[in-house]
Amino acid sequence: MNIVIETHSVKLKSNGNCDIIDITDEIQNLINKLRFIEGNALIFVVGSTAALTTIEYEPGLLKDYPQLFEKLIPSNQNYHHNQTWHDGNGHSHLRASLQKASLIVPFKNSKLLIGTWQQIIFVDFDNRPRNREIIVQLTGVKQN
Repeated sequence: MNIVIETHSVKLKSNGNCDIIDITDEIQNLINKLRFIEGNALIFVVGSTAALTTIEYEPGLLKDYPQLFEKLIPSNQNYHHNQTWHDGNGHSHLRASLQKASLIVPFKNSKLLIGTWQQIIFVDFDNRPRNREIIVQLTGVKQN
């Protein structure tokens, strides 16, 4: 049995301002397309104002999640980053660093091993729309 590592890129357009995008299907489709059977998906967002995690992707949490970050790291505060770069997104960097830029999700029998109500989400904390790139590195065993 040979372990294979393949690295791919997923492109997204986001609206910023705590835009939450469910990327579960993109990751699952990549596993299927590349014929992986068992292993791990390392998912990494390129950039310092976006992050990844898992939640139940449902309307209530899509409202609660941005509200949580507004309470923890308010967007209307004066951040030193804003004084340095004058781009108004100091809060975006802090939120992304708290949430983190990567996530590892195992898969078996070509299926992500996530819960019924658990989805993989990308969150764009920046203060403007962006074109984003997510790196997906699959490590595991492939079908012959």
